[in-house]
Amino acid sequence: MSDLYARHRSVLPDWLALYYEEPLEITHGEGRHVWDVAGNRYLDFFGGILTTMTAHALPEVTKAVSEQAGRIVHSSTLYLNRPMVELAERVAKLSGIPDARVFFTTSGTEANDTALMLATTYRRSNTILAMRNSYHGRSFSAVGITGNRGWSPTSLSPLQTLYVHGGVRGRGPFAALSDDEFIAACVADLKDLLGHTRPPAALIAEPVQGVGGFTSPPDGLYAAFREVLHERGILWIADEVQTGWGRTGDHFWGWQAHGSSGPPDIVTFAKGIGNGSSIGGVVARAEIMNCLDANSISTFGGTQLTMAAGLANLTYLLEHDLQGNARRVGGLLIERLRAATAQDPGVREVRGRGLMIGVELTKPGTDRADPDRASAVLEAARAGGLLIGKGGGHDTSALRIAPPLSLTVAEAEEGAAILESALRSTQ
Repeated sequence: MSDLYARHRSVLPDWLALYYEEPLEITHGEGRHVWDVAGNRYLDFFGGILTTMTAHALPEVTKAVSEQAGRIVHSSTLYLNRPMVELAERVAKLSGIPDARVFFTTSGTEANDTALMLATTYRRSNTILAMRNSYHGRSFSAVGITGNRGWSPTSLSPLQTLYVHGGVRGRGPFAALSDDEFIAACVADLKDLLGHTRPPAALIAEPVQGVGGFTSPPDGLYAAFREVLHERGILWIADEVQTGWGRTGDHFWGWQAHGSSGPPDIVTFAKGIGNGSSIGGVVARAEIMNCLDANSISTFGGTQLTMAAGLANLTYLLEHDLQGNARRVGGLLIERLRAATAQDPGVREVRGRGLMIGVELTKPGTDRADPDRASAVLEAARAGGLLIGKGGGHDTSALRIAPPLSLTVAEAEEGAAILESALRSTQ
């Protein structure tokens, strides 16, 4: 056990998860690579949980943060803040929500917590619809709507949560149906559920479930849900903490794959916009955002330092069409991984879109999760110089692949080759 690991265990909570039998200390990074304390170099296919979205040590972001730190780091939301206003203007315009207002937080958890407060206040209801296998953060309210037992440490909650079918295409009672039949069955289930409860405040859903193993419904499911919800005045909250900013390649926001019935009422975001800086936020129609009848501030949300990072990162992302790169390179990577795993009896599915890819593992000859192999593949990939993630929910285990969106074709091929070798060595 390393000295740092021993110190970690003596002062930090036992439930604070660490990857690897010998946990890794990362000291620095550049581009799509990071280095550990021993000088080992790794190709990073997880980006600090989908957070280093553009690149490690991106000069444009580093310069913006350094220059802002030389002026002022923080003043709180009690004072006018030019970088916060400028980033809010850009996010509002990009959101697709009419008459949008933006509130900045420090994390995706806090963003979802704020969205829940807005929705329940606006609708005067504490009932929330959420998706099975979902994850929305680690606060008391966010845990209360999380549909993933592995990340839900308590059943206590300020909310009444009802879980809806549809977030997982390949499992569950509707898995054998065609896409159109799947959507119809999920809509029928939603209508039936609404007939048994008092009017809910909102449905919250990840367009692609992140912690749940990068699962998603057929395109159009949430558009069909929105028609049902809109008729009843129920809000739609799109949790874009992991899917926003072009990661899925085909769209800038994940909800746009379900946009035929209009945009969500509320969008939450975080992670990639800061490229490692602590930024989260909520976008909502003005009438919803302004429904609170008490004062509120954010001490650290929207601080000048993180807003400078967000502005520089967003500018780089748009000017270099990283969404298009995610679509092109991600498409190649998915096909490469499908070819590499076609003969592996323990790989149930390679799924995803853009640079958000899941490889679901099962025990050969069964449909049961294989979490032991998932951990073994992580270890073998690390030994080969590749960092990936893992996830999954009820009876699932998946490898999670989410590199920075500036990934090159050569790096995609290099990472795929390492992962293929890791999978072969663990069969």
